Amino acid sequence: MPIHDINKFLTLQKNIGRLFSLDVGRKAIGVAVSDVDWRVASPFTTLRRGKFVVDMGRLNALALEHNVGGLVIGWPLNMDGSMGARCDSVRDFTHALLRIEDYPVLFFDERLSSAGVERGMIAADLRRDKRKMHRDALAAAWILQSALDAMRALDYKDGHG
Repeated sequence: MPIHDINKFLTLQKNIGRLFSLDVGRKAIGVAVSDVDWRVASPFTTLRRGKFVVDMGRLNALALEHNVGGLVIGWPLNMDGSMGARCDSVRDFTHALLRIEDYPVLFFDERLSSAGVERGMIAADLRRDKRKMHRDALAAAWILQSALDAMRALDYKDGHG
């Protein structure tokens, strides 16, 4: 079952290995991976969506190969903080995923991740086709790095850092 409390998720670090972050879209799923110490997020891949069971088989194989034991999934809140249809879609996706493989899951606010990534790629003078190719994995890395930074801040606040 997804964990909504970042403090509870933080207690899992010693037991589950790396994290994957997912930026779930209608056509693609951006994937990012953390280091083993949960300090740095890196863009990993973009999975083009097809049949759900096949997609999840690919994701689970990658998770096993890279010692991933938990997921941070982008939570697409509206700009005013309310939940809309996109949150319903991500929740449904997550529940279906958890019926196939049981991961600890943290939903993390993804507002402005795609816009921030897009601005960065434009500033780096990437062509539109190159931006499209990397956008989803970079957005997943943005989400994961934001979550890792928030967890580290909480850990330091609690005297564990």
